[in-house]
Amino acid sequence: MALLAPFALPTIRQAGATDAADWDRVLIEARGETVYFNAWGGSDNINAYIRWAGDAVKARYGVTVVQVKLDDTTKAVSTVLAEKSAGRDANGSVDLIWINGENFAAMKRQGLLFSPDWATKLPNWGLVDIENQPTVTTDFTLPTEGLESPWGAARLVFFYDEARTAKKNLPDSAKDLLSFAKAHPGHFSYPQPPDFIGSSFLKQVLTELIADREKLQKPVDDVTFNRDVAPLFAYLDQLHPLLWRKGKAFPKNYPDMKQKLADGELDIIFAFNPAEASAGIAAGELPDSVRSFVFSKGTLGNTHFVGIPYNASAKAGALVLANFLLSPEAQLRKQDPKIWGDPTVLALGTLADKDRAAFAALDLGVATLPPEKLGPALAEPHPDWMTRIEAEWIKRYGAAN
Repeated sequence: MALLAPFALPTIRQAGATDAADWDRVLIEARGETVYFNAWGGSDNINAYIRWAGDAVKARYGVTVVQVKLDDTTKAVSTVLAEKSAGRDANGSVDLIWINGENFAAMKRQGLLFSPDWATKLPNWGLVDIENQPTVTTDFTLPTEGLESPWGAARLVFFYDEARTAKKNLPDSAKDLLSFAKAHPGHFSYPQPPDFIGSSFLKQVLTELIADREKLQKPVDDVTFNRDVAPLFAYLDQLHPLLWRKGKAFPKNYPDMKQKLADGELDIIFAFNPAEASAGIAAGELPDSVRSFVFSKGTLGNTHFVGIPYNASAKAGALVLANFLLSPEAQLRKQDPKIWGDPTVLALGTLADKDRAAFAALDLGVATLPPEKLGPALAEPHPDWMTRIEAEWIKRYGAAN
């Protein structure tokens, strides 16, 4: 598969390329540019946030932002790769892309990303919480090397409706979840991979069940792969007959799971955002009796980023947008569960008093667990694992639709 070939081509530097270190020049170059921001478009509140950010940079910096809504980020990666293969090393169709994990690995591998260190040269980089959030510089075990700019933090969190499900019956591990499914058949499910949330569920289970967890921090070993993932697929073989529609069909994505929780079809759902339940309540999409929980021994945690393709047409405009997305104003709005609820990547101690006070005063919502109750963060596996277990899942269960 082309996107997963070994590292062979370096990230391209062009003579006279836009340099984030010369910010005054960046602002001059950016004015009048149009940034085509390729980002997952499956959530109305996230799309609304991106529109707000676009309006802000248009008014302040003269940069127009057009969101290209994706259902799979791999499509944008494939676009850039196709342009590179065709020799289109300038005037590319993708200017900024919302990425992390295997998509970042693929772009880094193929030399599809703009100049190293641009992210660390942004004016707002100094506000990023490097000390307490190491995943802002390491993406699924891979050093980011300034090739992408952190946008938000994420943790896998489960949600339930306490009006229907007693807290004492909630699972505290993947094994407990299987027992819960046996006791409540048809009331749990997960999105079908390669949906990111669905694949994240597979990684959570694999992380809990694999015999040697350290293996997940390295590329897949072809010799031991089948043995390493055997516990995961043995688990799924037991779980699938107990799922919603007996595993013959799967929710499309997180919004679909959310609707099924609201309708009473599912008893437990999950997302990679601790404030998703509060955001859903605030938007009238979930009843106010929905609450959050995590597994006491940990759930997956990571950071998501924005990257600039090496051949982007509007590199200066993309830098301006990426820098704005790191501003206290933008990060505060994004963390508000009434807007999005995505946790900040900023170190609050670095902020001005008024900005720090604004974060402290932010109502995270009735269903949002405070940071101290989120439990341990489990490290994301190397991107190789996600690609391989998705392919194996499709081979085994791909008839589902």
